[in-house]
Amino acid sequence: MILTVTPNPSLDRTYEVPRLDRGEVVRADGERVDPGGKGVNVSRAVTAAGRRTVAVLPLGGAPGALVADLLDAQGIEVASVPIAGATRSNIALAEADGVLTKINAPGPELSAAERELLLETVRRQSRGADWIACGGSLPRGLAPSWYADLVVRAHAAGVRIALDTSGPALLQALREGPDVVKPNAEELAEAVGRPLATVGDAVKAAEELRELGARSVLASLGADGQLLVDDAGTWYGSARVDAVRSNVGAGDSSLAGFLVAGGAGPGALASAVAHGAAAVQLPGSVMPTPADLHPAAVTVTAQVPVDRALTEPTS
Repeated sequence: MILTVTPNPSLDRTYEVPRLDRGEVVRADGERVDPGGKGVNVSRAVTAAGRRTVAVLPLGGAPGALVADLLDAQGIEVASVPIAGATRSNIALAEADGVLTKINAPGPELSAAERELLLETVRRQSRGADWIACGGSLPRGLAPSWYADLVVRAHAAGVRIALDTSGPALLQALREGPDVVKPNAEELAEAVGRPLATVGDAVKAAEELRELGARSVLASLGADGQLLVDDAGTWYGSARVDAVRSNVGAGDSSLAGFLVAGGAGPGALASAVAHGAAAVQLPGSVMPTPADLHPAAVTVTAQVPVDRALTEPTS
């Protein structure tokens, strides 16, 4: 069972538009409403893969109630933490050429009692879990050290933990040795304090995150594939993608694919790449099912193309 923790979940509205013209009336070609947040998306992808998951998340107000209803409709078990504030609502605008514009609300502020109840709910639900997957931004009221505390508690309970966050929250959590961290290229660059121009730069940055405490690093490089760096070595994975429709939740789908395949080694990386490639070809934040996966289109190798320039180098 994979337990997910999303401290700042959302109700996500995605509009598909031909082109985004600032200051003009833009008519959408399609609209979706989905439960959102990194952990929520991992749970959705795990469920789509036919595996059991429990999603822990604070929920409040009408948006929170709708998030719970949407997850229930997808067969996902929710361990909700009632809060006084309303769950945030986010908007994503997906253009026909694959460009995505996101507007993310800050979310509610959690009280001291709500913060404690959230941790207690994670502790209670983690019994029997194979993995805890947590990530995303922290709501107001949670200190940057919150994820670090969660890593300590997970390891004390004998549960492996995968973390997908950035900034000070990531750096503080690294000191406690999370089993997996899953940054994208921008988050890698931010963590090491310098831009990344090549796949080799990303490998070096991932190695530095391991030096800071991460046991393994699963790095998403967008159109340039994914990296896995751990004790056993470094692998590079890529897949053919015919057309990008939306990359909302693609990284979360990748993490789910990695975890359901065991969470270690080149086989798990291949699963992560297949899930991510399938996700970007689906609308909104739809998570891929096994029927959407194309393992034959995935290549995983220990011969990392270190000189390959990143399609979108970080600044």
